[in-house]
Amino acid sequence: MTSGTTADPKLNADVRWDDFDPQAYIGRNYLHMQAVDKEIVSRVRDHFSDHFRGSGRVPSGIDVGAGPNLYPALAMLPWCDRITLLERSARNLAYLGGQVAEYDPHWDQFWDVLCEDPAYAELDVTPRVRFKEAVQQPEPGSLFDLCADTRRWDLGTMFFVAESITTSLDEFQRGVGCFMSALNPGAPFAAAFMEHSRGYRVGEVDFPATREIDDEKVESALAPFTQDMKMYHFDDPGHLVRDGYEGMILVCGRRKE
Repeated sequence: MTSGTTADPKLNADVRWDDFDPQAYIGRNYLHMQAVDKEIVSRVRDHFSDHFRGSGRVPSGIDVGAGPNLYPALAMLPWCDRITLLERSARNLAYLGGQVAEYDPHWDQFWDVLCEDPAYAELDVTPRVRFKEAVQQPEPGSLFDLCADTRRWDLGTMFFVAESITTSLDEFQRGVGCFMSALNPGAPFAAAFMEHSRGYRVGEVDFPATREIDDEKVESALAPFTQDMKMYHFDDPGHLVRDGYEGMILVCGRRKE
């Protein structure tokens, strides 16, 4: 039996992802930087910088379930030659594709936070040039496709994906496993999760979430795959950006050797 918060779980395959409205999502979440995003970006920046400082770029990074969010890819820019933006929704893919040549100005506020570390501030080209070089073209695909994919990446991010595509705890756990299995041994990663989310609305469309998610569920899903794992919890009122959830969880670590 599939675990979930209702007797009739809504699985990822049941969701009409092409109804996801990227502009509505950006307008609510990223047009103006939220305090919690500033904190998350800072933590991820420091994690990647601490791991890679003094070494060259690795060949590949991946942002899984990228959606209309560029800051995970921006956080990877100094550290890998190529970045795969994996996304299922056709509308989100179109948005991402339109950002490659020159991304929108509101993403500069996120880059400014990243530039508090010299590795970002001292890129040998502008971030827009580096983004175009690294990303080239977003890739259509699902988180679950990674379980059958033979490719492996050297750096990875997954922000608000595994718990925001299904009401099923089993499917959440499988999704986390697919993400971690796509990383090479020793690869650094950052992953973020909504805590006890009851689902969310984008424009006029409701999307599911795995309500059981908390620190223990996240740690349990990641522990078989990770080492040097650090967990950060954001649940004070200043970090909440909407109703319907209790906090955010950020995990930074490395894939087990």
